[in-house]
Amino acid sequence: MEVEELRQRLEHEHHALPLPEQLLKACYTPDFSRVEAALSWLDSSEQHHIITQSDPLYPSLLLQIADPPPLLFVKGDPNALLRPMIAIVGSRAASQTGLAVGYQLARELAACEIVVCSGMAAGIDGAAHQAAMDIEGTTIAVLGTGIDVIYPKRHRKLYADIQASGCLVSEFWPDTKPYAGNFPKRNRIISGLSLGVLVVEAARKSGSLITARLALEQGREVFAVPGSILAGDHQGCHDLLRDGAKLVESAADMIEELAPLSSFHLEELHKRHHIGEELASDLPFASLLASVGYEATPIDVVVEHSGKTIELVLEQMLELELQGWVSAVPGGYIRLKRS
Repeated sequence: MEVEELRQRLEHEHHALPLPEQLLKACYTPDFSRVEAALSWLDSSEQHHIITQSDPLYPSLLLQIADPPPLLFVKGDPNALLRPMIAIVGSRAASQTGLAVGYQLARELAACEIVVCSGMAAGIDGAAHQAAMDIEGTTIAVLGTGIDVIYPKRHRKLYADIQASGCLVSEFWPDTKPYAGNFPKRNRIISGLSLGVLVVEAARKSGSLITARLALEQGREVFAVPGSILAGDHQGCHDLLRDGAKLVESAADMIEELAPLSSFHLEELHKRHHIGEELASDLPFASLLASVGYEATPIDVVVEHSGKTIELVLEQMLELELQGWVSAVPGGYIRLKRS
């Protein structure tokens, strides 16, 4: 949506916007000074984006939750929002073992071209974001503040790095300061964006369990890493496992559970972008599959041969991997079976 169009619709056609009824009532007398400030923010950088629910860049999975945010403020590459992702959350005061486990699992997911989503908090969140970036993967941070507010302040460099290798996302006005009630609220976006949520280390009263509960309510998969029964910082994970969460020791444990949701995600994305022709074929994405050899094929070679965008190639490669046609390996992909 163009800036001027959004401005006009907010002022004259707010009933036509995809907003909840309660929010529409609040729009009868909107604070246009804040609206103008947000639109000025949008104009100030090519890296700034405001995505509405009618925008093709609005994530399909997030639209399915009970209360999707009407607007998303985004810094970085908004196309990252269209790729399959898994959320990794856990303790802010994580142990060294917890940090190492979170880092390793995030690294494995990023190596499989899955976006790592988290909340940029201290502890497990920060380790997960950093792991994805360390192997030049993609990561998304959903903020509990305005998009321009860095919290915690120690994550200033992480904030800048995430913007360069993925994107930052917030539903709050850009200058919104840290407020305790906003962090649990943003957790529904973390889980809503993701195919599944992995809890690495969490005590029984951890905020990470809020994200896990929301994931269950949204029909997402929940995963948990077990720990020592003598350590209180793993009790929340053990409770999740007792209640049916999938026990995770490697990224493969998550990927094998995600085929149904991933297929839904891909189908919705294809419908919205009018690229579903190949889904009708018995052989999925035949032209793309033909670009992958039985020895490691670099992703840039696959992109070049297929003639498709990198975002679409990564989406379809994940589908091929989930169906057993290819496997992600260091250096790219290899084909596993003949058509």
